[in-house]
Amino acid sequence: MGYSPRLKEEYKSRVIKALTEEFGYKNVMQVPRLQKIVISRGVGAAVADKKLIDYSVDEISRIAGQKAVATISKKDVASFKLRKGMPIGVKVTLRGERMYEFLDRLVTSSLPRVRDFNGIKASGFDGRGNYNLGVTEQIIFPEIDIDKVNKIQGMDITFVTTAETDKEAKSLLTELGLPFKKN
Repeated sequence: MGYSPRLKEEYKSRVIKALTEEFGYKNVMQVPRLQKIVISRGVGAAVADKKLIDYSVDEISRIAGQKAVATISKKDVASFKLRKGMPIGVKVTLRGERMYEFLDRLVTSSLPRVRDFNGIKASGFDGRGNYNLGVTEQIIFPEIDIDKVNKIQGMDITFVTTAETDKEAKSLLTELGLPFKKN
């Protein structure tokens, strides 16, 4: 048997049981699970300086542990001096073991490094069981060397779950260790 991430084992052993008790699922397949985590960053200044995309791809790749890709614009916007096909952002999609590894690192080492941290907002749910989290500084991640950072930038982290409702998704993410603010 090979390696399995700590959070994946915890999901199988403890989280499924806890969610089944809370919501009364009849079948194990009804229990919501994490499908993917998408880390993305818009780099609007890349219209003027193409190097910013390369820096962002490198940073997001280092944070995620997987190669990030540049996203390109779909249409022309004259007021932003933007042409169709220009790179304007970076994204990476994590699934499987890398997803659980990233979530574990986020919860145990990155979020505690945020200044004046007292939990993440519970208002980031979209109504379909997905959660969006905005991070304002990339330097909270231990993979980023602060001396090599040329500009402090944030990123969006999207947790896509199989949950039907926001309540189920919040319970799932809380059980997996995301520290939501107490109301």
